[in-house]
Amino acid sequence: MKKEIREVKDGIVQITTVDERWYVKAVKDEQGIPVVAFVPSVTWICGHYPKGIAFYKWLANKGWDEAESLKQSAGDKGSRVHKAIENLINGEEVRLDAQFDNSEGKLEELSAEEYGCVMSFAQWFESVKPEIITAETTIFSEKNNFAGTIDFICKIGDEKWIVDFKTSQYVWPEYELQLSAYKKAMEELTGEQFKIAILQVGYKRNHKEYKFTELEDKFDLFLSAQTIWLNETSGQKPLQKDYPIKLKLDIPKKAEDKKETAPKMPKRRGRKS
Repeated sequence: MKKEIREVKDGIVQITTVDERWYVKAVKDEQGIPVVAFVPSVTWICGHYPKGIAFYKWLANKGWDEAESLKQSAGDKGSRVHKAIENLINGEEVRLDAQFDNSEGKLEELSAEEYGCVMSFAQWFESVKPEIITAETTIFSEKNNFAGTIDFICKIGDEKWIVDFKTSQYVWPEYELQLSAYKKAMEELTGEQFKIAILQVGYKRNHKEYKFTELEDKFDLFLSAQTIWLNETSGQKPLQKDYPIKLKLDIPKKAEDKKETAPKMPKRRGRKS
């Protein structure tokens, strides 16, 4: 995966590499001077939580290279499905031949499987009829020093929900930590209470092809994962360098080039007798 740098909202930038994800925003220090703050993402922190025996059996069965390839493919699929769902939530039309960026930044049509995932979201939405509050919301926890992007915040009945969309067929433990962190940050910011859930789209184990699962608040386990992350990264920050706008080498000219470019002297005229 290449480095991806994108503005998510209001000058907040997300930096993603192979094994890191930071959110970057402008803040003011104690003297009121603008500085840049790097805040680790929720998903990066959650990735340090032990994945359990089922994951390691899967990894041993597939082998490292195949597992990494499958994870990359799943990431691309999830990204395109998320973008298509975001368009639907924003009131836009998503066509069968709609194109979205792949991991290389090139436009690519939704596959039949990906379009099926988007269809299953539409079916869930029509069935539940949630009241849209917002989508793709970037949040920061000043108290606990993490940031993330929430897929969907809505109201179902009298309750407010934080919903994360997944194309996976399983609800892994780190998903619970991820949503718990989002819940904590939103409650810090708003003072309101939220429920949390995973919506699996393109789900293959029932006829509806989606599954909505309410999750328990496991913020205490998220803090444990954050402790592991702090130990493993040891104050890690993205490499920062100043880059010039353009480059050009000062190459000395060769002797023959100098002769060709040397100014010609005017011919001297002889005296008349």
